[in-house]
Amino acid sequence: MTDLDDLRYPIGRFSTPASSLPGVRAAHIQTLRLLPARLRAAVSGLSDSQIDTPYREGGWTVRQVVHHVADSHANCYIRFKLALTEDWPTVKPYDEAAWANLADSRRLPLDVSLALIEGLHGRWVGLLESLPDEDFQKGYDHPELGRQNLARVLALYDWHSRHHTAHITSLRARQGW
Repeated sequence: MTDLDDLRYPIGRFSTPASSLPGVRAAHIQTLRLLPARLRAAVSGLSDSQIDTPYREGGWTVRQVVHHVADSHANCYIRFKLALTEDWPTVKPYDEAAWANLADSRRLPLDVSLALIEGLHGRWVGLLESLPDEDFQKGYDHPELGRQNLARVLALYDWHSRHHTAHITSLRARQGW
């Protein structure tokens, strides 16, 4: 990886796991359970100027990253519910960069999205833990990414949780915050 890739992908790029055994899924669910506390700890004690610092040149600010996680995980939760209640629905993609540049993502306090993530993940983890194994083979059609089963999407959001938390923690480490 290049230095830019190291900053963009501090935990590496996502790769689909070879299997989706129940123990593997349980570990992914645990990551989702722990994300609210881990994200809150990652931003704890930061000043407004630190929160408005990009995690890399040309990248989002810490504020935008936290609000993006809320946006992205809310979309994913809804996609899970659609996949569980409809037969391979087609989901609507959204422009993450455009959402991150809206005023709420650039200005609102972090606590707004941290609270949303906490409540959302409480619901999402509760749903995930209630599912029988076969439900993880259900999924949705994404117009840009193709057919996505829930086992793969769960693994992706385990990675997504760790990926964006690492954007913040690696920035803090580099800056000595």
